[in-house]
Amino acid sequence: MNDTPAIEAALPAQALPAAPAAVSGSGERRDYRPGYEIVAERILEYIAEERLLAGDRLPTEIDLAKTLDTSRAVVREAVKILSALGRVRAHKGRGLFVADDEGMLVTSRWGGFFRPVDIDHLLMLFEFRRVQEMAASSLAATRATPSELRAIEVAFGRCRYGFAHGEVDVFNQADEDFHAAVAAAAHNAFLVSAVRDARRLQRQASAIGIHDAFGENTGVAVEEHEAIYRAIRDGHPEEAAQVTAAHLDRTLEDYRREIQRRLFG
Repeated sequence: MNDTPAIEAALPAQALPAAPAAVSGSGERRDYRPGYEIVAERILEYIAEERLLAGDRLPTEIDLAKTLDTSRAVVREAVKILSALGRVRAHKGRGLFVADDEGMLVTSRWGGFFRPVDIDHLLMLFEFRRVQEMAASSLAATRATPSELRAIEVAFGRCRYGFAHGEVDVFNQADEDFHAAVAAAAHNAFLVSAVRDARRLQRQASAIGIHDAFGENTGVAVEEHEAIYRAIRDGHPEEAAQVTAAHLDRTLEDYRREIQRRLFG
């Protein structure tokens, strides 16, 4: 998912009643939870309660709707989210299955805590990303090999190409490749894992409605990627860390603004 999200304005036509929204002292609603997000969690609870393993078949959407006492339309939206997160797999003509990819490990470790539409949780996630990726880019500036520098350069070049030609999928994949390449150039397996896991969690927010379009600051993100690359290439660890921090701070503001617009209009 790209770092400059756009919100898909329409929510599913039918949804469970959302959890009550807390009201802050300023009167602003908080902790809004769409019905399909609640159902997605209940499907995960069902998987755990039934002791289903990777590769096991799930009930049909109709049967899940009956079991969870909701509509098939809401279950369908919940399944889309879980598919995007790598928790279930839908095979045409065969049905739904528990997924077996490594995304399961990530969501089992963090997924019960992280709420993708909670602004406070997004703030914590980006704070976590900021720490990990500042360290990764700083180390990359002193450790990157020529081939690793080339991988970073190619990735930001593909970001620029995708943005310039309006190819969202190209940009999204290049964005993933860019951050992964910077982490790899740090030569620290723990940082690679942390960066990968945090970006997967960020995609949860994207799966719930931030996707498939360029945001107003996508062009800025392209320039920020190039600045990070140049600092790493030129061997300036402090500069690499600072431009990475600025990139993530700006990205967080984009997410915060879009989610507030989605929840509060």
